[in-house]
Amino acid sequence: MINNLGARKLSKTGSHRRAMFSNMATSLLLHEKVQTTLPKAKELRRVVERVIADAKNSRYVEVRRVIKDKAVYHKVFDVLAPRYKERPGGFTRILKLAARRGDAAEAALVKLV
Repeated sequence: MINNLGARKLSKTGSHRRAMFSNMATSLLLHEKVQTTLPKAKELRRVVERVIADAKNSRYVEVRRVIKDKAVYHKVFDVLAPRYKERPGGFTRILKLAARRGDAAEAALVKLV
């Protein structure tokens, strides 16, 4: 019996998670890199990979559900989708960083390839 194959909860409510990953995805797509903790980075990768794949397939509504900022929305379709047109997947890279000083949390840098 296979259980718990869904997304990580990260000790947050569903609405908090959706808002957090929407904001983090917007920042990543705007600046093309973002620093966060490792578990959040792994979940962020799932969100951003799906957004770019949907943009490549011209699924405007699916992208709009995650990306609320108009400038980033246009960047996804005008810059990023053509850039990754020939790439089948793997649009992001996670680089592990040194542990955070305050609480020793595993830090990671998420970058667009």
